[in-house]
Amino acid sequence: MKIEQIYTGCLAQGAYYLVSDNEAVIIDPLREIEPYLARAERDGVQIKYILETHFHADFVSGHVDLAKATGATIVYGPNASPSFDFHSAKDGEFLHFGALKMEVLHTPGHTMESTCFLLYNAEEDPEALFSGDTLFIGDVGRPDLAQKAATMTQEDLAGLLYDSLRSKIMILPDSVTVYPAHGAGSACGKNMSKETFDTLGNQKKVNYALRSDMDRSTFIKELTDGLLPPPSYFGMNVAMNKKGYDSIHDVMARGLKALSRDQFTSLAPEALILDTRPAAEFAQGFIPGSIFIGLEGQFAPWVGALIPDVAQEIILVTPDGKEEETVRRLARVGYDNVRGYLDGGIRVWNDSLDSIGRLEASQVEQGLAVNELLIDVRKPGEYESEHLADVPSIPLDFINERMAEFPKDKELVLLCGGGYRSMIAASILKARGFEGIKDVIGGYAALAKTDLPKVTVACASTQS
Repeated sequence: MKIEQIYTGCLAQGAYYLVSDNEAVIIDPLREIEPYLARAERDGVQIKYILETHFHADFVSGHVDLAKATGATIVYGPNASPSFDFHSAKDGEFLHFGALKMEVLHTPGHTMESTCFLLYNAEEDPEALFSGDTLFIGDVGRPDLAQKAATMTQEDLAGLLYDSLRSKIMILPDSVTVYPAHGAGSACGKNMSKETFDTLGNQKKVNYALRSDMDRSTFIKELTDGLLPPPSYFGMNVAMNKKGYDSIHDVMARGLKALSRDQFTSLAPEALILDTRPAAEFAQGFIPGSIFIGLEGQFAPWVGALIPDVAQEIILVTPDGKEEETVRRLARVGYDNVRGYLDGGIRVWNDSLDSIGRLEASQVEQGLAVNELLIDVRKPGEYESEHLADVPSIPLDFINERMAEFPKDKELVLLCGGGYRSMIAASILKARGFEGIKDVIGGYAALAKTDLPKVTVACASTQS
């Protein structure tokens, strides 16, 4: 028996590759299928099943392409109705591969079709639970409003999740290893651990949602309290995962078109210019109107949060040699309409460039100019935990919705945790016509070391 977790840090996502004898199972695959095909070829096994724990909202799964390439059967639990061929597994059904079996556990709550898969070992004892977004390490899945039935409230879904956890999961042996679909950094939960697997027994001790003394109403309140709205791309990714999508090879071929400067310019009026270079390089000079979202951070989730339409035409300015990585990471979250990249990068742009000023924390400590206003763009939970006195909060997550709150009669100085998100915010404001924008190098991590007055909220919520 082999269990391999294939973890993708930028999405905080875990896919799984399981082998028994000459057969394999893939659980919650990412869109690029070559890693799974390569593993199967290396091990001399046939992929029999592609198991989907639910219709994913935060990434486009590789189930459709993988099934076409291997002949494997796509499996969903009850309540799923995709537009392609699949096996609708019943609650309690066993799926056999090699010498092993997996039990289908329907666990509605995060979504109505959410399903966990329980692997039994050769002695037929429960060995591992592939819990999808039902149970995370340190948390449980949010009752996902992007996918809920029209007649269900988030409180209804939270109640179903309470029932699922207690009737299907908490009754399992403490020795069972929990392998979730996500870890810290995903928007599918509120307080996920950085650990990517754990024993169920330990989770019963440390996971707030699995407290034995928690009643249903308390669970519902704790789970729904402080939930931020889901990113706008969630619903669009769900639709792609239900209906199917273009082959990743076609998407890559379209996106990896090298554009001359003239070709790039001709596309610019309709397309969004996305610059993925490091923040410091972007600040020094960028094509006017560009939006910065750097590859070195949580690139794909921020693209999804800040570019409302996955069908948006995009043209790229990337670091040297990072064109393919950029297109691939965009495709993971459904942004398939990349028209190409600027061949030669920013060096070939011989028109005027724009720039963004940057301040050291020590300069902020010495005092801003009368017309400068410091704004904190971190998440609400970060801000509530500790922030600079008299500095307002406008989270980057909601910058498009709260644009009117940024005063145009001030020169804005933006700060985040370390300087990545503030540069994203600065680029968006610049593209919207704001002038005199600056950011703080090192963000709050640097400012916290200064003597500037700070406000700390005891027991602040971290549910952001």
